[in-house]
Amino acid sequence: MSAITGVMPVAPTIFADDEELDLDGQRRVLDYLVDGKSDAVCILANYSEQFSLTDEEREQVLRTTMEHLDGRLPVCVTTSHFSPRIARERSLRAQELGAEMVMLMPPFFGATMKVDDEAVLEYFKRVADGLDVDIMIQDAPMSTTPLSVGLLTRIAKEVPNVNYAKIEMPQAAEKLRALGTSAGSSLPGLFDGEEAITLIPDLEAGARGTMSSCMVPDQLGQIVRDFLAGERDKAITAWENLLPFIHFENRQCGLRATKVLMKEGNIIASDRTRQPVGELQPDTRAQLVEMAKRKDPLILRWA
Repeated sequence: MSAITGVMPVAPTIFADDEELDLDGQRRVLDYLVDGKSDAVCILANYSEQFSLTDEEREQVLRTTMEHLDGRLPVCVTTSHFSPRIARERSLRAQELGAEMVMLMPPFFGATMKVDDEAVLEYFKRVADGLDVDIMIQDAPMSTTPLSVGLLTRIAKEVPNVNYAKIEMPQAAEKLRALGTSAGSSLPGLFDGEEAITLIPDLEAGARGTMSSCMVPDQLGQIVRDFLAGERDKAITAWENLLPFIHFENRQCGLRATKVLMKEGNIIASDRTRQPVGELQPDTRAQLVEMAKRKDPLILRWA
């Protein structure tokens, strides 16, 4: 099976105003992503507020996603946990329900609890035991456990399921380029993240896709497809046109931006995030909506 390329947006977890799950809203988000020609979708990630969900709610989101999409999009399920036993159980459950891939960060907890290279390698070997689907390793600043190019290469070569890596560290392009050289065909699925704020440099360095938010996945997917098809100038122009918008999302709003615009565009009924993640400051919200209206993205006109 060929590696997924293009855009794999992280779907937000939709809540009602009382912070209960809104599964109808969740389904509408998935339909929007299908119509926007996303190449895959990631659920239960940090941008999905996975840290605010109970295990029962995780199961509800997972089951709703798999049943509603019914094969229309490949699904990547984030199954991170400090314990490889629990991460493996989550991954097997995702596989059982039809997920194409699981994504995990290396084991860490808080600001000081991290593990060494050998323990990270053993962790991914244990998670992969009995697993048939692909694994994506998420390399993000949130983790206190470092992932060097050498370690990522070693994991990819010793754990056959590890075919993807999401690199969203500072100087991501430099790491992607080095990883592509070091791991080669052992790691064909190189992605960036951080809302695609460094997308063109990362594509130049060998990335094959981006894991963005759901704010402009239709446009980001086309940018990646154009770049990989050799239409570099067209891709650069389109990305540079979007860059102030995604920079505002990344630096001023975070995960709240997508929900605000989905509510503005009548995709969802509430843009609620779970406490202690509060609402956007009103002026910031107004600037985001104003900027979005100038760009006329699908998120505002899909519904």
